[in-house]
Amino acid sequence: MTPDSVETRLGTLNFFDGMPDAATVEKLYDNLDLVRGMETFLNGIPATSVEGLRRGHLSMGVNASNKALIMDKLLDSAPLMLTGNTDTVYCSVFLNLEKDGPTVVEIPPGSGPGTVNDAYFRFVTDMGAPGPDRGKGGKYLILPPDYEGDLNPPIGGMEAVVEGEKYFVSKSPSYVNWMILRGFLVDGKPDAATQMFKSGVRVYPLSSKNHPPKMEFVSASRQFFNTIHANDFKFYEELHSVIDREPVSMLDPELRGLFAAIGIEKGKPFAPDPRMKKILTEAVAIGNATARAISFRPRFKEAPLYPGSTWKNAFIGGDYQWLSNKGMGGRNLDARTLFFYQATVNTPAMVMKMVGRGSQYAYVATDKSGAYLNGSKNYRLNIPANAPAKDFWSVVVYDPQTRSELQTQQPFPSKNNKRDSLVVNADGSVDLYFGPRAPAGRESNWIQTVPGKGWYSLFRLYGPLAPWFDQSWRLNEVEEVK
Repeated sequence: MTPDSVETRLGTLNFFDGMPDAATVEKLYDNLDLVRGMETFLNGIPATSVEGLRRGHLSMGVNASNKALIMDKLLDSAPLMLTGNTDTVYCSVFLNLEKDGPTVVEIPPGSGPGTVNDAYFRFVTDMGAPGPDRGKGGKYLILPPDYEGDLNPPIGGMEAVVEGEKYFVSKSPSYVNWMILRGFLVDGKPDAATQMFKSGVRVYPLSSKNHPPKMEFVSASRQFFNTIHANDFKFYEELHSVIDREPVSMLDPELRGLFAAIGIEKGKPFAPDPRMKKILTEAVAIGNATARAISFRPRFKEAPLYPGSTWKNAFIGGDYQWLSNKGMGGRNLDARTLFFYQATVNTPAMVMKMVGRGSQYAYVATDKSGAYLNGSKNYRLNIPANAPAKDFWSVVVYDPQTRSELQTQQPFPSKNNKRDSLVVNADGSVDLYFGPRAPAGRESNWIQTVPGKGWYSLFRLYGPLAPWFDQSWRLNEVEEVK
């Protein structure tokens, strides 16, 4: 069944009647640890991404659930934040259900899309327009994983009366939860949404509902802070802090076993010996490279937005849990990696066909010929007339290294058809230009790039209409202009 000598990519493996010799055993265990280290990186990204966001908030002094980070002058390119948009006012809060217990979140009327995700970036509930309050506002109650009362809400939540008041109730598998709300611009300005959040968002323990702590809003516009997980050995240390903090029940035994195989286990220190640290340092480098291949050169047949297009779907498979064929094909792990390596926020609203509500996305990293987008070159993107967006569309440019907004002399590396005064063609279409210098007469339609750096872009539709879903309206390709 096993020859005495086998040639592999690990080299020659030698056996005595199927029993590996000492050198072969060493090679195989080194390889096993390397593979498990790489798989830990790819499968741990959702957890460390939330952790990176949490640490970024702490660096800004947002260290309690009654403190919110608010992009009152929109999200510019100063901070590092995975593919954030420049077009809505973000209001961001971290819940600590271990400290606070069941937690109340009050949402004002008029809030745009909002979502609560757990510490592994799994969906807990929606809020605002796509949530159960349907944009009318309301009170939400988030229960901790160790809650033992009579309430047993399904994923996404349910309506219930608690202590005489009506709440939309959800239960989280983790103690740490991220709540992100988005408010739309009014007349191209963030003022109204900022005021809406400051006057209407409240977060407090249910036990303190009669004397809730005052909310504090910390402006995060025009300031540098980092919310991105590490891509080196520190990644494993970040993951260990999550596993050690959260309840064992947050993850299934299979995933816990994978992490434990390289020494990441709840209640135990993560202290790899020199041999293991060397292997894990290589493993994270390979894992990072693999995530970048999956993100920028996806091989899924469903990846192209249209047949032959370089525009890609960010959500592969049409399921927010990345379940293939209604679960018959299991979880599409690479599709999950594609999303979380470059994006945040997990909600069914991002994949559901909700005409006129929610948002839809597509991204592009190559030009029409398939070559990576290069900041030294000039490009044009034609957006056909009658873009199917009830609210607005936008194009934002990102740095492939950080997967955050590209840092240039433009604080907002983007264009928005409602915020910006764009030159419109005679046929109603809009030409956007990308390059290190603006083409003469097209300055208002130009997004600056950086010579020597790559870039990629996301196209967003807020309030997507039927022509987007049936593809009777299609984006054109990004073409180099020489």
